[in-house]
Amino acid sequence: MLGLTSVGWYRGAFCGLATLVAATLAYAHGDVAPQPVNTDALPDVGEEWLTENPYRNMGEEVWQKAVDIGASGFNQNCARCHGLGAVSGGLAPDLRYLEAEEYGDEWFVERFRHGYTQNGTTKMPAFGELLGQKAGWAIRTYIETRPDEGALGVFSARLKEIRDQLVEWSQEAPGDAAAAESVKQELLEIAANVVTGSGAPLADSVAYRAALVLDGSVESWKSAAEALTVGLSVAE
Repeated sequence: MLGLTSVGWYRGAFCGLATLVAATLAYAHGDVAPQPVNTDALPDVGEEWLTENPYRNMGEEVWQKAVDIGASGFNQNCARCHGLGAVSGGLAPDLRYLEAEEYGDEWFVERFRHGYTQNGTTKMPAFGELLGQKAGWAIRTYIETRPDEGALGVFSARLKEIRDQLVEWSQEAPGDAAAAESVKQELLEIAANVVTGSGAPLADSVAYRAALVLDGSVESWKSAAEALTVGLSVAE
């Protein structure tokens, strides 16, 4: 596991990596204009920038919206350097391991607002004024809910079985709705045991996503099966 033990360590790692890949990052960001993030669905958090993620403790509905909006914002603006799903390829810090605590939030918001420049070279642009505070905290929420490296491994065999069962049920008429509800509860139980890299209590895992899709309809069984197929493929 690549867990971080302090923001100081993380900052040092960032600076070291940035020195090695300054030209790469500068080129990557230089040709990509920041993409706006629609945050209308999220509660306002005021004009003054906060030092702690406000969406972490606003309830499940707000948290889920923040994760969804943050995922879109991250993939449009951050993934080119920090990796799809926040899984770094080694050229930039792996943000999954920035602790889901106030000291981790402070480090994140400082970089998000002001960017990072060394010896006159922009290695990370400033997003604060361009995207705004709500977008920043939504992206932070998404990042901190990413599963730890290999966290799905122990569940992958069972998740594949569930995927295959859902496919089979979706091809039946009318299918087994009661059994599908039982599967939903099992998926939620699995999701509750997927560990995050940041220490956040709940991972936005493929098991969690598949469970959210299930509503008793045949179409939801198909959608959940597809979510499991894609998610497990990425995890591997």
